Amino acid sequence: MNNILPIFRFLKSAAETGLKTALVTLTAVTGASTRNPGAHMAVAEDGSFSGSFSGGCVEAAVVSEALDVINSGKPREIRLGAGSPYLDIRLPCGGGIDLLFTPILSDAVISDIFDRIESREPFTIILDSESTDIRCMAQIANKVAVERAGTEFLVHHLPAARVVILGHGPSVESLVRLSVSYGIDCDVLSPDPGVIDNVRNFASTAELLKTPDATPLLDPDPWTACIFYFHDHDWEARLMKQALSSPAFYIGAMGSHKTHAVRQKHLEDIGVTGQEFARMVAPIGLIPSSRDPATLALSTLAQVVECYHGHFGHRA
Repeated sequence: MNNILPIFRFLKSAAETGLKTALVTLTAVTGASTRNPGAHMAVAEDGSFSGSFSGGCVEAAVVSEALDVINSGKPREIRLGAGSPYLDIRLPCGGGIDLLFTPILSDAVISDIFDRIESREPFTIILDSESTDIRCMAQIANKVAVERAGTEFLVHHLPAARVVILGHGPSVESLVRLSVSYGIDCDVLSPDPGVIDNVRNFASTAELLKTPDATPLLDPDPWTACIFYFHDHDWEARLMKQALSSPAFYIGAMGSHKTHAVRQKHLEDIGVTGQEFARMVAPIGLIPSSRDPATLALSTLAQVVECYHGHFGHRA
């Protein structure tokens, strides 16, 4: 999902403790690779790091190279894997990766990037293979994750996927735990105080719904998935209408085909158009007829991840 928040949190924390650091950026891939262009690692002068480019076969070499870059204070490009002069480092997938190492000399730009990630803004990082200058700006229109213009690299980032779960029952808690373990932030809206208590320590936010009406608590951006897990369908109609009029990239609801047909009539009665209704995925999930909470949560999360990458994977 390309969630880069931990990487820039690492850089920000390292700067606050006085450690010198380097940002490592995957700028191009030849053949197969476990990571796509635009992925990052961060390395501190004490050898600690955040992020990865493989299943563990190149990270030690990346850290070693980054430490040398931190000491020299100069950026560097290297290639690992196929076509690399580092003959003892091979990627199991047989591909090659190009990396740009940039020593961090400005804490301000790292704080700026961190703030943009936290506020869920699309942005572009501009790096230079011959300069330590790092710039960040609102995202430039693009079709690929990394563009090269001479010595400059434009690295485009979109916000990571987020999930808003509306509903009640054990499936809510199952999806929260699974999503958080995968690295997706979750917000929960439920009329059940017990559900709120159960997920409060895991979800990013957990808010009690007091009425089934539209609520300012539901405010999805284009990188948010809205999941409806209501067993009492009287709670869902107006909240679904609100979600369907939002820019959320995915809206899904549990229930059978028969339940969904009844749901369509209820939504039409409150002004949801056929075009809006067609946005909803139901029955939810990739696994048909999922009934137990854990399987339903897994089925839902897999579909959300698939949909996110279908929408944004070419440039995330």
